[in-house]
Amino acid sequence: MISRATPVYLDYHATTPCDPRVVESMIPTLSRDFGNASSRHHAFGRRAEQLVEVARSRVARLIRCEPAEVVFTSGATESNNLAIKGVITKSGQQPAHVITVRTEHKAVLDACQTLEKDGTRVTYLGVDADGRVRLEDLEKAMTDDTVLVSIMYANNEIGVLNPVREIGDLCKSRGVLFHCDAVQAAPYLNCDVDELGVDLMSLSGHKMYGPKGVGVLYVRRRRPRVRLHALLDGGGHERGLRSGTLNVSGIVGMGAACDLVYEERGRDASHTRALRDGMLELLTRSCPELQLNGGMVDRLPNNLNVSFGDIEAERLLETLDGVAISSGSACSSASWDGSYVIKSLGSAENPDGRGGPADTLENEARARSSLRISLGRFTSVDEVDLAAAELVRAVGSLRREESLRAPSSCGPASCATGPEVGEGFD
Repeated sequence: MISRATPVYLDYHATTPCDPRVVESMIPTLSRDFGNASSRHHAFGRRAEQLVEVARSRVARLIRCEPAEVVFTSGATESNNLAIKGVITKSGQQPAHVITVRTEHKAVLDACQTLEKDGTRVTYLGVDADGRVRLEDLEKAMTDDTVLVSIMYANNEIGVLNPVREIGDLCKSRGVLFHCDAVQAAPYLNCDVDELGVDLMSLSGHKMYGPKGVGVLYVRRRRPRVRLHALLDGGGHERGLRSGTLNVSGIVGMGAACDLVYEERGRDASHTRALRDGMLELLTRSCPELQLNGGMVDRLPNNLNVSFGDIEAERLLETLDGVAISSGSACSSASWDGSYVIKSLGSAENPDGRGGPADTLENEARARSSLRISLGRFTSVDEVDLAAAELVRAVGSLRREESLRAPSSCGPASCATGPEVGEGFD
């Protein structure tokens, strides 16, 4: 039984705990097998190289590619940058055109903005009210100068899935390269690069129960052969695409994590979906003003993104006791001013690109009040019950506080009481 003294961790989109089986696989590389994988002239180096190649094969099995198409990086941010900047720089095309989406991870958006400073034209597509990019918008945005499309598989805040297969087919028909950030999707969804029609794919170790500081960029070698300009020089590691001494421990851990995802992905998806749906039921039952952000049909099984009326997320997080959740992307929370993803919902409907299923002011209010709840492999029913009860308590406390401070303008006194810990779901 989970006690209230133990924090409940529901921020799996920010990072996942390293699976103990992954940790066990890494331990020898920190002591016995400590060699440099580039030192092939002695046994220590050759052993390290062998471990790296085994891990490369494990990643390749997960996404169904050739091991030679797997490039190890320091994480998904580097993978995204290498894919986007590497393709455009190597193409040498002037002018070059990139298409992405307003709700992409900052690692994609910031990389595109850097390219814009050097003359690359970037189109930022809006999304529908559910948070998905529309194929017709993508097709309209393509021109003869379009070199690359970069669209994520699953959004890291609201968990909605883009029509990746259809995007891949469209890009292929137009001779445009397709890069997909699959960081959040990989632990739960099929990421077969041929089935999806992906030419470049980014993965991250610490989002799939592996260690931090290691990632992957899949780079297609045939039909078509993707050519990249390297971001880092010095030694020509990873076939010249990513120089730098290989993080053997991290790479081994990522390989082990990919093996576990390959074997347990279906189980993890079923487990988290049941818990997620149960938590939504508990919260909805006690908080009728709760809003779900993003569509529920095409969505990651472990994701909830909700707003509790006019209660700002930052205040709610400060009021919570013993529950770890977030108000948005971990990579942008330090300068948080409301989720740009939530602000963009419905932006495909508006010519000016601004968000809003109703209007911009409503979207901005939802953005400031949105909470991202993400469950994972190690989440239990008891933890969900505790977290839901604590959320209901915190919301009720803030509503009572508002009522005392401004009784004439307060909202409904919902969430004043909530489910007891023992009144959860099976």
